[in-house]
Amino acid sequence: MSSHKNKEHLTKIKDAVVKSKELNEDQKSDSVKRIEEWYEEDKAFGLLKEELLEISEYFEVLFAELGLSK
Repeated sequence: MSSHKNKEHLTKIKDAVVKSKELNEDQKSDSVKRIEEWYEEDKAFGLLKEELLEISEYFEVLFAELGLSK
């Protein structure tokens, strides 16, 4: 995945996390922190998905809603 496309996905996910009613404030904070770190480091998107799924299984639903699931 290109760097530009990767950053587009991260921005979409971050926006959805902030608006989410399914995640508590700690989960949102931890998720946004990880997303911002990945954005800065421009790492592989698949690894971020795995990390976020460790925070909450809700991310599986979120990724599907955003069209980012496998």
